[in-house]
This record gives sequence, C-alpha cells and structure tokens, in this order.
Amino acid sequence: MRSGLYRPLAGDDARVAFWIRHVRIGVLVTELSALAVAAYALLADGPVAARLGLVGLAAGTAVAVPATLLLPLRAMMRDWRGPTLFYGWTLATIVVVVVATRLDGGAASPLDALLFLTLTYTAVVYSPAGVVAMGSVMTAAYLFCIELPGLTTSGMFFLAVMGVFTIVCAMASANSWAAYDRQMLLIRTQEVLASTDPLTGIPNRRLFLERVSRAVEAAAWGHQSVVCLVDLDGFKAVNDADGHAAGDALLTAVGAALGGAVRETDTVARLGGDEFAVLADVTAGYSAALLADRLRSAVAVSGARFGVTASVGLAEVETGDDVEDLMHRADVAMYRAKSTGGDRVGVLDS
Repeated sequence: MRSGLYRPLAGDDARVAFWIRHVRIGVLVTELSALAVAAYALLADGPVAARLGLVGLAAGTAVAVPATLLLPLRAMMRDWRGPTLFYGWTLATIVVVVVATRLDGGAASPLDALLFLTLTYTAVVYSPAGVVAMGSVMTAAYLFCIELPGLTTSGMFFLAVMGVFTIVCAMASANSWAAYDRQMLLIRTQEVLASTDPLTGIPNRRLFLERVSRAVEAAAWGHQSVVCLVDLDGFKAVNDADGHAAGDALLTAVGAALGGAVRETDTVARLGGDEFAVLADVTAGYSAALLADRLRSAVAVSGARFGVTASVGLAEVETGDDVEDLMHRADVAMYRAKSTGGDRVGVLDS
C-alpha cells in the first residue's frame, strides 16, 4: 500500500520539471477557485456572517497557496516529500471545501462541486492508489460532515456519483502511469542499444569514450586510471579459414574473457572489428602493468584454439588529458607491441 501511495515521482530533471508545472497549475486552479468562491459569496443571497466567512476563507486560501512555490520543489519531487506535498495539499483542500459548504448551507450549497474539481486534479497527478485514497477521504468527509445525521436521497446520489467518479479518475491515472512506464522502458531500451555492442553485449565505443571522459575529470582529483587498447593478433585468419560465424564466436569469447580479467567497476568495451578497450582504476596493488598483462593472458587463453593472441597498448589517464590524445597514445603503444611480434604489452616511453 505504501509503495502504491508513495510511488517515486521523478528520477530525472525532465520529470522534475513536469511535476513542478503541475504544482504551478494547481496553484493557478486554486487561485481561480478562491476568486470564484469570493464572487459567489458576494453575489449570492444568505446570512451576512456566512458570506463574510466564505470571503475570508477564499482570501486566506488565495494568500496561503502561492507559498507552495517557495518550497524546494526541485528536490522534493525526487523523494517521498513530493507525494506528501500533493497529499497534504489535497487534504487541506478537502477541509476548506467542506467548511465552505457548511458555511453556505450544507448539502444545498453548490460549493461541494469543488470536490470533483479536486478529484480531477488528483487523476492527473497521483498514482491510482493515491486517487482512490483521496476519493475515499472526500466521500467520507462529505458523508460525515455534510450529510449526516440526516442522509437524504440527493445526498446518497451525490455520494454514489463521487464513488463512480473516483473509479473513473483512478482508471485515468492508471492509464497515464502505464503510458509513462512504457515510455521510460522504451527510452531505457534505446539507451542500452545505443551504448552496447550488439555482438558481444559489452559497452561500445560511444559509452567507453563517455566513461574515459569522466575518468579524465576524476584525474584532477587524484583518481588514477588507465586505458588499455587490445587488438587481436591473427584474427583475420580465423575468418578466412573458419568463416565469420567462428570469428564472431571468438570475439564474444574474448569479450567475456576480458570481462573476467578485470573488476566489476572497470569497463570492457568493443571499439569495432577485433579491437577492444579497457578502462580500469589502478592502485598500488593493482598496477597498470599487471592489468595489461592479465588482459594479454586472458586473450591468449580464449584464443588458443585458433592461435589468436593480443597486442595491448597501455596509456595512463593524466590530469588535463584530451580524450582523443589519450586514445591516440594507447593506440601508438598498441601498434608498438604489434610491430614487435604481438602477444605483448606496449607502453610509450615517458
């Protein structure tokens, strides 16, 4: 029940902006409603005290509600405070509408129609569970504070309509959230496809370069990392002798082997063709040279059946590095290893 009522509202800036717009719309609707109630009180017949009470209630609401915009809405929409704000706002609105309806004569007052306006707003904002909860509170408040003890036929009809309207609003909310979930699933799927190599299932060049860029930024804070380019030796012969299916199987096996040679926090990517890359953190007990040799050894084992090995180029990430220059250094180091026979690690002289 709690997860249904307190479903997370936003996980990114676009969704936060979406909810902040709804808060502003809610403030605008409340201001217009307060103005309409004040005009109604001034124009309608009835006891002066009751009419003045309605005007005062409307004025107080009009003054208080804009203060909502002063809250840290951008932060609140990302956690439990977002739903709490909306629930508290709705409950306060129910209290104000019920008090106004009683001041205006109870069940005979047209002001109870504001409950339907409030419930419509919940259908746009709340989860289905939240809509049902708020609709139930509205129905109970009207029953106990307006109708009882003398429940009339018209009152029963009003309650029945409110119950049905709550169900309709909950269905609209469910459809809205389902559409949002489908949209988010589609976006996440597209993001995965855009950053994943379709053959090996590991990150592709695009995602790898993004992470290298972040590693360069982290280097300014003393975070040490290294880039290793891994190019397969003798891979073309596999395709020529055994076909592309065998070559694809070998590439997949190499990707898995490289992944097994590093830690979960490191990144193994396929840049294209038979070229792979690794971005890894380095420490005193996990040096760049040790990492590069583990990568070379992992490829030698996975490619032993075909006689495939790897030339590994090593380049340490330095503060102020340009990503393109960093990759070029690793590439030059890799070709140095390949030009001296392959199955070895190449490092540029400092």
